[in-house]
Amino acid sequence: MVGRIPVMDVTPVIEGGRYAAKAALGEPFTVSALVFREGHDALNADVVLIDPRGKRRPPVRMHPRPEEVGRWEADVVPDAVGPWTFEIESWSDPVATWRHNAEIKIPAGIDVELMFTEGALLLERAVAELPRRAKGRSTLNEALKGIRDTRRPDPVRYAAAVSSDVDEVLAAYPLRDLVTTAGPYPFFADRALALTGSWYEFFPRSEGAYVDATTGKTVSGTFATASERLDAVAAMGFDVIYLPPVHPIGEVNRKGPNNTLDPGPDDVGSPWAIGSKDGGHDAIHPDLGTFEDFDAFVARARELGLEVALDLALQAAPDHPWVTSHPEWFTTRADGTIAYAENPPKKYQDIYPVNFDNDPQGIANEVLRIVRLWMSHGVRIFRVDNPHTKPVQFWEWLLGEIRKSDPDVVFLSEAFTKPPMMRALGTVGFHQSYTYFTWRTAKWEIEDYFNELSHESSAVLRPNFFVNTPDILHGFLQYGGPAAFKIRAALAATGSPSWGVYAGFELYEHVAVKPGSEEYLDSEKYQIRIRDWKAAETEGRTLAPYLTRLNEIRREHRSLQLLRNLTVHSSDDDAVVVYSKSAPAVDGNRADPGSLEDIVIVVVNVDPHGTRETTVNLNMPALGMDWHDQFSVHDEITGQSWTWGQRNYVRLDPYYEPAHILTVRRAIP
Repeated sequence: MVGRIPVMDVTPVIEGGRYAAKAALGEPFTVSALVFREGHDALNADVVLIDPRGKRRPPVRMHPRPEEVGRWEADVVPDAVGPWTFEIESWSDPVATWRHNAEIKIPAGIDVELMFTEGALLLERAVAELPRRAKGRSTLNEALKGIRDTRRPDPVRYAAAVSSDVDEVLAAYPLRDLVTTAGPYPFFADRALALTGSWYEFFPRSEGAYVDATTGKTVSGTFATASERLDAVAAMGFDVIYLPPVHPIGEVNRKGPNNTLDPGPDDVGSPWAIGSKDGGHDAIHPDLGTFEDFDAFVARARELGLEVALDLALQAAPDHPWVTSHPEWFTTRADGTIAYAENPPKKYQDIYPVNFDNDPQGIANEVLRIVRLWMSHGVRIFRVDNPHTKPVQFWEWLLGEIRKSDPDVVFLSEAFTKPPMMRALGTVGFHQSYTYFTWRTAKWEIEDYFNELSHESSAVLRPNFFVNTPDILHGFLQYGGPAAFKIRAALAATGSPSWGVYAGFELYEHVAVKPGSEEYLDSEKYQIRIRDWKAAETEGRTLAPYLTRLNEIRREHRSLQLLRNLTVHSSDDDAVVVYSKSAPAVDGNRADPGSLEDIVIVVVNVDPHGTRETTVNLNMPALGMDWHDQFSVHDEITGQSWTWGQRNYVRLDPYYEPAHILTVRRAIP
């Protein structure tokens, strides 16, 4: 039934409140609703947060949204990890109703004494309803004296009742009639790393690998040698070191270099072809080391401020122990063979997909066991391979089980698939998702996608902008030269609170296996890649300093650590993207969008081949300024400073620097 003061179309509410909306520790997000009533009396509304312990927090006042009639909103901030709810309380506001009538009638000489009498009665009620130890009693009593003093002129009596001091007391302890409560509606506040992080991916078997001078064979890296690379990763400012599967690799149907079907005896195969005689998902590839070696790797990462993310790939090589012990977990074709994975035109003869139809609970229990095993070895982040090929129902159960006991564990969805599935996976519990960012390269594509991810889908899906992956080398990087790498890094690092880099990006690796393909030549998925990091650094052939600076800027600016705060501005050039991110002041569980503590403006030339000169047009109110204000900006990349206003000239040479990352320093009187 509709409440006395109706509250409708509440956001963020996911599937009628069946699922929790996404939030993160310290992250402001907007609660809104249509709030209205019959007649002309004034109304008001509050958001009340209920924390994970069941404690009701002080109400946060809502305000009408200027551009939408009847839409009220407030920005709220969770300050603890766990399951929260919010309620919206709408109410008739007798004080605001009286003020509206009094400011019309008293100057017009209509019912003057009656209006003052009604005002006095409201002030008396406000005094009576003040909590025992609340401040403001004397303020309200003084206002009562003033409004009742008939010797004073009418404007003075009215002014006594509506002073700023009275406003302050009534804002803290309002008179509320006909209170209607809508909710509760759930949201879950995750730890900050579920929202914000810089990810770096490498293959442990490549780090520290070398060619034996005697045999000419490539010797695999180990956890011990890979840990030596962690210092460089941490020095670049990354938070997460992501490892592809570290399990034994199947020997049956093993792939050779460049995904060929004729491997030699020394070919190492794909880490995603999991399982052999040496074990399955609960084992470590013997070339990498032991569980003790893995534990030491995790410990070293922690010392350097890095968290280890591990790949969770629910599939099996033909010689995985599951194939023998649980053949019902796979799909048997009409000829009696087990179906291997296909994503036409790609074929993965070395991988058997898991089929959840025959024994769903048995599979679920085994996966839960495996996840908890790796959690016991210090893994609190899982990058999940192709989750869209498994039942959504399964993920809802698995992630729910983990969240019950370990709400700090983060799951990243690698689901490059149809948007409804991506949103569904985020809805049922995935903390982050890979996105289509890799394929959004034109100005209009970037602007539309930034708006979608930061606003439309933000209650259910958090993006992680990987600039490249072992599977994806976009043509923009293949043919854009070094400028293309800077452009994509700048967009990813500032456009999303989470972004990622796959090793080799900083060396400008850009050669595809063949024209039109997004596969790397000599892909590290199928062979060990030995990189000479020291030589690249010595010779200046590395983007590492640029990546380091981007991560430094991200850490220095709270606005770049948030998702829902992006505003797209405009430029007069079809290759210059302009957007800003700002962080509001926070007081308790309330964020004040009118008081911005940190503002960053990003201007990027997305044409890697040509210099662009244009005028940038800023939405000044979105920056907390008036249209004619001027302000100082400082380029965090080049160190230059300028005075800016609504319209500003920019020149971006991609060979020198394709992006401005501008800190707004101060307004100029």
